[in-house]
Amino acid sequence: MQAFVQLVERLDQCRGTRERVQAIATYFQTAEPVDAAWALFVLQGGQRRRLITGRRLRQICLEGSSLPDWLFEDCYAHVGDSAETIALLWQQRQPPSAEAHTRSCADSALHHWMEVLLPAAAASEGEEQVSAVQRLWEGLDPSELLVANKLLTGGLRVGVAQGLVVKALSQISGLDAALITHRLMGGFQPQAAAFNAVLAPADQNDGVPSRPYPFFLASPLPPPAAAQENRLPGLASDWLAEWKWDGIRGQIIRRQGESYLWSRGEELIQTAFPELAAAAAALPDGSVLDGEVLIWPSGADQPASFSRLQQRLGRKAPSRRHLSDHPATFIAYDLLERDGDDWRTYPLQQRREALEDLLAPLAEQGRLRLSPALPMPSWPHLESLRGQARSIGAEGVMLKAKQSPYLVGRRRGFWWKHKLEPQRLDAVLLYAQAGSGRRANLFTDYTFGLWDDDGRLVSFAKAYSGLTDAEITKLDRWIRSHTLERYGPVRAVEPLQVFELAFEGIQPSKRHKSGLAVRFPRISRWRADKPAAEADTLAGAKALLQP
Repeated sequence: MQAFVQLVERLDQCRGTRERVQAIATYFQTAEPVDAAWALFVLQGGQRRRLITGRRLRQICLEGSSLPDWLFEDCYAHVGDSAETIALLWQQRQPPSAEAHTRSCADSALHHWMEVLLPAAAASEGEEQVSAVQRLWEGLDPSELLVANKLLTGGLRVGVAQGLVVKALSQISGLDAALITHRLMGGFQPQAAAFNAVLAPADQNDGVPSRPYPFFLASPLPPPAAAQENRLPGLASDWLAEWKWDGIRGQIIRRQGESYLWSRGEELIQTAFPELAAAAAALPDGSVLDGEVLIWPSGADQPASFSRLQQRLGRKAPSRRHLSDHPATFIAYDLLERDGDDWRTYPLQQRREALEDLLAPLAEQGRLRLSPALPMPSWPHLESLRGQARSIGAEGVMLKAKQSPYLVGRRRGFWWKHKLEPQRLDAVLLYAQAGSGRRANLFTDYTFGLWDDDGRLVSFAKAYSGLTDAEITKLDRWIRSHTLERYGPVRAVEPLQVFELAFEGIQPSKRHKSGLAVRFPRISRWRADKPAAEADTLAGAKALLQP
């Protein structure tokens, strides 16, 4: 446990990528495989569910000390995190007398904490749980306490991209990073055997039937607005243009007589979309397709909105009504495996031709569709295509070099996404709430409203990104001096400040007071030049509703 805590501390202090990779590699080289497996699991963000709530840990801390509630609350307001507040305050107690005994938990291995100590503390109740957690805390220094509490609450965020972890594993094993990434796809179980399998020689342990390939991601097309030869090399005819669909990226796998559907988030979702798993049964064995899951009603010319897709997500067994009202389709745009052979190194044009041949016999079923290639006679035509995207239910246009291989992660120069400009509305600031972490003392979470037909401001969207640090500080001072009412941590402010909000779309919603749900709202600018009376209306927002 101590070695893992030291790794977390070092990663927090490292400034450069190379230093972070070296820190991770050193840990993996020195840790026992079972501890390394748990560390890898945590570094990938695969922590188990929350074992104990932050509120419960706070109660346990207060019961074991003489600290009054108000002092804890005041400290929390400055620190902004319950686990860190406890880690600091618990040290103010009278130190235990038997230090050698109390270090027993701190000296335990990481896997013992994850598999025995933490689950046992979480499983107990009442006073037994209080004693169990306090025994875990005894003898821990503040850094160890913080990590232990974060593991209990499921809130440990190391802040290391998976790519750095993969580089470290590649460095100590001598294996290609793409192979490491592939082996980690489909979920990693924190076991010594699983960790050893990740580092095994390249000709071993690579035949798991359900394992997907790492996804290749597109980069945003750089400005100016219209693509010219000075931005993308070659002729327009050297590039494949497709619609950028607004769905769930996924891979359909057909191997050894079984079908699997993976999301980009590495979740198996075939139970949520049984009609797609059934359609995949018609594919030849040893096939892997990359594409997009959409809701596409029978006979419709375009897919339904993303909100319809959301009604299918997370359902282990969708009802007949959901299957009927929200029928799913898989839009395939790449072939990664054919007849059991990895095709990712082949040029896109060759993969595309093979994909067309593969899907041609399945066209009538309608569940597996080929993403259409769009006409691109010249670069200026790109903007014309993008202008049509919203009318057919797409987010924009994709551009892919016809000679490109299928790579891993986001590699610039091969695949580009040219998205639609976001929709925008001017809204009035109504409520503010303090942030967390380093922004715990600043109001950074905002609720905005639009005018209804009766001249009242109705809550429309929440946003917490888009402002500079200087603007946040300035707005924080304004909020404190213009507060009308307080509702716990939330402050209602004078409805005077107008902000332009950018978002990807609006959908009807029965859960929101405005009757609308906004997708990916963020602040695009502070409209200090505009009075609140001139902010936009709910009627104007409803005019932007997607079909």
